[in-house]
Amino acid sequence: MRFLLVDRILELETGKRAVAIKNVTLSEDFFAHHFPEDPIMPGMLITESLVQLADWVIRECSEFREMGLASSFERLQFRRFVRPGDQLHLEVEIVNRTAGRAAIKGKASCDGSVVAVGDFNLAVHPIEAWLSADDARRLYRLICPYAKEERQ
Repeated sequence: MRFLLVDRILELETGKRAVAIKNVTLSEDFFAHHFPEDPIMPGMLITESLVQLADWVIRECSEFREMGLASSFERLQFRRFVRPGDQLHLEVEIVNRTAGRAAIKGKASCDGSVVAVGDFNLAVHPIEAWLSADDARRLYRLICPYAKEERQ
């Protein structure tokens, strides 16, 4: 099972952008080691949250036939710590899309304060190598309550 770092998709503009949230709780496994006395969400997991949200944009616009996997990062900056009790507000925008690649701009914030920003690329692959389109649709409907049923 994939480690999910997007709790709810709030907005999704097909093929263009998405907004989501990630509720950061002390029960997250990574806090046991990062750092137990002063827990901080690892920066790469904040980044992975943005990657996962961008992946959902790719999946949804391809009718769950494709998915995006992180392939490169540029200008990634972390501006403040994320701690248990914070709610990450995630935003991604696809700035360029070709057959096998998508260029993304991402931003994560907490309480209106920017936590992380960066540009990254996803390699776009057929989804069937990892899971069925039906399984991807079912998971999407769990985190995106307004998902269109007719896109099945």
